[in-house]
Amino acid sequence: MRAVVQRVKTSRVEVDGDEVGRIGPGLLVLLGVAQGDEEKDANYLADKVANLRIFPDDAGQMNRSVLETGGAVLVVSQFTLLGDCRKGRRPSFARAARPEKAKELYESFVAYLRAKDLHVETGRFQEMMDVYLVNDGPVTILLDSEKILVGMHFTQLSTICRGWPPIIILRGTGSQSMACSIKR
Repeated sequence: MRAVVQRVKTSRVEVDGDEVGRIGPGLLVLLGVAQGDEEKDANYLADKVANLRIFPDDAGQMNRSVLETGGAVLVVSQFTLLGDCRKGRRPSFARAARPEKAKELYESFVAYLRAKDLHVETGRFQEMMDVYLVNDGPVTILLDSEKILVGMHFTQLSTICRGWPPIIILRGTGSQSMACSIKR
């Protein structure tokens, strides 16, 4: 399961010109579900999102979570996060979960956040959506419930992420998490 987490001042999502979700300050989460993902992956990522300390404290340091700030979360399903572009020019989405399973785990992710008393808005699963945001920072975090980057050298990570704004990649679960900060 993959998530792109963006700290936002505001965000909204529309389907066919109708607004279906809107938040003020908080997090926009683009969520992709992979084949083989389970409830534990949804819970792991939802807990990580709720507790990520990426909001500034009184000293301006990233020490507060969305839970601590009283912010909201907008969750938008995005299977294209599982796109594999290593061969050819057209992404392969073979790793993406089937829609039925992806929807079940997407809804579990949302329910987990709501159980933490977060205000959560959503897009519409399997719909074409227009997503608007005012990025705050910008702060963009990539989360993945797998450990596929373990063993990669920093130069390989830098090559993968060339041209992006500064990001942090967190992979794995629990004490086996790997954290890597990439700076331009």
